[in-house]
Amino acid sequence: MIALITGIAGFAGSHLADFLLQQPDLEVLGIDSPKANLEKISHIKSKIRLYRCDICDFNNLFKVIKRIRPDLVFHLAAQAYVPDSWKLPALSLNTNIIGTLNLLESIRSLKISSRIQIACSAEEYGRVSKKEIPVKELSQFRPLSPYAVGKITQDMLGYQYYQNYQMYIVRTRAFNHLGPRMAESFVAANFSKQVALIEAGRQEPVIKVGNLSPVRDFTDVRDIVRGYWLSLVKCLPGEAYNLCSGKGYKINDLLDILLSFSNVKIRVQVDKARLRPTDVPMLVGDYSKFRRQTQWSPCIPIKKTLFDILSYWRQKVAKKKD
Repeated sequence: MIALITGIAGFAGSHLADFLLQQPDLEVLGIDSPKANLEKISHIKSKIRLYRCDICDFNNLFKVIKRIRPDLVFHLAAQAYVPDSWKLPALSLNTNIIGTLNLLESIRSLKISSRIQIACSAEEYGRVSKKEIPVKELSQFRPLSPYAVGKITQDMLGYQYYQNYQMYIVRTRAFNHLGPRMAESFVAANFSKQVALIEAGRQEPVIKVGNLSPVRDFTDVRDIVRGYWLSLVKCLPGEAYNLCSGKGYKINDLLDILLSFSNVKIRVQVDKARLRPTDVPMLVGDYSKFRRQTQWSPCIPIKKTLFDILSYWRQKVAKKKD
């Protein structure tokens, strides 16, 4: 069988590739932008087939899909950083909506019987009240960013193509996921990089932070990609499933855990430039629907996840120093 990952060079894409390469009788292929940095998949480049293609370019994407004819498609390619969607909303919406539309249209028009997983997001739920926690799949969408609006449209495109064309499409709504290789723009990686730089004497012992009060549901990316795989093995087409831990942590909790791993005394300072126009105050999910269907549950403790992220950044900082 042929498994295709769009956005394979990204954070989750690279971990999904690692996971799929361990599965028997599966050939792993990937699509990523011609401009994408391939560092995250440098350790597996010889084990996969990679196509450099902009998913917003329908003609080129169509040619790649026609050549590959994948059995399984994991659609992870996206503009994935929420703050960037405020800075460049048109780019964010174009990538996440038109890119998804191009992929679905290519597979539909070529009449390929692919099983397709669309990596949607818990950001779609947006501003939820305390009485709606934990968030279920039927919760109302109240998006608070252009990114979230794009993800809702991506999600609904998957539903529409299932309904209209009977395509095998499963939508997964992952809550926050963490792990090594995470871009430094994301909070846990950013904190970890700063700690590593401070330990190396390359930053004053002050860690700069944004809003530490939001509560989020964090899961290790290695658990999440295992869920992506199970979504196409065991889940029902046309359905949406939350992937999460069901536990809420303040951003400040992550910072405290990371600081506990260091022997250096570090002060915390709020940086106004790191504050967002709006923040979803609390977002904790309910993954019982996915668990019933797949028997999946997260296995990796948050402390191990954060230690692995910090270890990753310590290694990167040490390499740059050498």
